Amino acid sequence: MIAKLRGKVDSVAADHLVVDVNGVGYLVFASARTLDRMPKPGEDVSLRIDTHVGEDHIRLYGFLEAAERDWFRLLLTVQGVGARVGLAILSVLTPDQILQAIAVNDPKMLARADGVGPKLAARIANELKDKTANLSLAAITAAAPAAAMPASGVATGTAAGVAGDALSALVNLGYGRTEAFAAVMKASRALGEGAELQALIPAALKELAA
Repeated sequence: MIAKLRGKVDSVAADHLVVDVNGVGYLVFASARTLDRMPKPGEDVSLRIDTHVGEDHIRLYGFLEAAERDWFRLLLTVQGVGARVGLAILSVLTPDQILQAIAVNDPKMLARADGVGPKLAARIANELKDKTANLSLAAITAAAPAAAMPASGVATGTAAGVAGDALSALVNLGYGRTEAFAAVMKASRALGEGAELQALIPAALKELAA
């Protein structure tokens, strides 16, 4: 089982690249996002590999980052999502964006990928909701707007920190982390950049009661 390849880029195509490892060329399928970040032919590259073995083939799927590989594996646990669709999703969305789409139950984001219709997008969001609930705080950090700067020009705190505090408060009140995250995200968008915790928590509670 191949888990990693380190060599030189031989060539890059629309859906794959060839990695030259000591004179042996490995054909590796990858997302468009990964392929766009490939170095020039002849330059060094290191890829994390997910190896798929079928009855009549062995296929290698390559990723520059562990998070992308892990999301690829997670997406493939959903019925109807094969390797091609998994790569299509990772071609248009970063791992953080996929997490945000699932956390706030926004299948339309997932449906931006080729081969992902409304029904499949909804299934992905639904089936992965519980599996990714513990990652919600990380998604807030990635999604929150930049900190508001006071007149002094010195930031007193980040929007991500305020959102994180609001999430913790709602969880302490007994709400599930996933539903609390979705409410905080919606409230943050409605209130805009620089929203304070005292305003964010009531707004999020209104979202939960809606």
